[in-house]
Amino acid sequence: MTAPNGRALLHLAAALDQQAAYDAASHVELAQLAERGAFDFVTLGDTFARPGPDALAVLARVAPVTRRVGLVPTVTTTHTEPFHVQAAVATLDWVSHGRAGWQIEVSTSEGEARLFGRRHAAPADALWREAGEVADVAARLWDSWQDDAEIRDEATGRFIDRDKLHYVDFEGPTFSVKGPSIVPRPPQGHPVRVVDATGGHARQTAARYADVALVRVARPAQARAVRAELRERAARFGRDPDDLRVLAGLTVDLGDGEHAAEPGHGGGGPRQTAQGPLYRGGPVDLADLIASWHEADAADGFHLTPVEPRRDLERLVNGTVALLQHRGLFRTFYPGSTLREHLGLARPANQYAVAGGTS
Repeated sequence: MTAPNGRALLHLAAALDQQAAYDAASHVELAQLAERGAFDFVTLGDTFARPGPDALAVLARVAPVTRRVGLVPTVTTTHTEPFHVQAAVATLDWVSHGRAGWQIEVSTSEGEARLFGRRHAAPADALWREAGEVADVAARLWDSWQDDAEIRDEATGRFIDRDKLHYVDFEGPTFSVKGPSIVPRPPQGHPVRVVDATGGHARQTAARYADVALVRVARPAQARAVRAELRERAARFGRDPDDLRVLAGLTVDLGDGEHAAEPGHGGGGPRQTAQGPLYRGGPVDLADLIASWHEADAADGFHLTPVEPRRDLERLVNGTVALLQHRGLFRTFYPGSTLREHLGLARPANQYAVAGGTS
C-alpha cells in the first residue's frame, strides 16, 4: 500500500517505558492503546544499569491481552547466554502468535560487568561485533528446526523428525553454540531484530543484521543521510536494502492542550537534547512534522517515546495518528497478524532447509 505522495505508508512505533512501574496493568493499558492506534510495534527498554522488571517477561504478560501490535523488548546480549536469549525471544514469538521482536543492546560499564562476575567491561566496538554474532547464531538456532520438524505421530510415538533438526556448530571469540534449539522454529521464522543505529559502533551491526534501525537525529537531512548509509552498507553485506526499515527516534511532549509547537520544535524539526531529539507541542503540529519528514524521504517512519506515557500516547492515538490516517499516510487497520506483516517484511526461508543439509 502507498500513500498519496507515492511513498510507502508510514511505520509507527511507541515506547512503553515508565519510571518505577512494576505492575503489569499499566503496561497492558499502554500496549492496548497503541494497538488501538494501529502502531506497528511497542518497545520496552531494559538495562543492567538500573533496577526494573525484565522487559521480555513483561511483554510476555502483555502478549495474551493484545491481538495485533508487535512486542519488542530490549535484550542485552553482553553477559547473557546467546542460547537462552534466542529461546526466550522465540518463546515470546510463540505466545504472541508471531508478533515478537527484540531490540539488541550491549552493556559497556564495569559496574554492569561486576553484576555477573564473568569478565570485565569491553570496548563498544567489540561488544557490538559480539552482538552481531548473537544475532547471527540466534537466526541459525531458529532455523535449526525446519518448519515441519514436528510430526507428532501418536501411532509410532515419534514427536520429531530428527532429520529435520540441525546442529549450528557456531564458534566465536566469546562463545560457542552447538544446537539445535530447544524451541521449535518461531511463527515468524526470525522474530524482528531492532537496533538503535544512532551510535557509530552499532551502525555496522544494524546494517548487517537489523530488520529495523532506529536513528535519533534532529533534522530530516541527517536522517536521510543515515538511512542512505545504512541501506548502502546493507547492500555491501549482500542484503536487499528494501528489507531494512529505518525509523527516526523522537521523544514527544504533547502537553495538556492543543497549542503550536514551541520555538525550536515542529515545522523545521525537533530540538536536539542530551537525550536525543525532543518535540514539544500539540498533536497537529507533530502530524505536520511527521508528514514533512515522510515527504522528504527522511525515514520509513518514527519511533515515538512519550514524556508522559499515558497522556501523550492517548494524544498520539486520538490526535496525531488520526490526522495521519485522514491524510492517507498511515494505515487504519492491521492488514496481517504478524509483526513482519506490519512492517512489510517477508518470512525468512530456513537456511538449512534451503541448503538441504542434515543434522
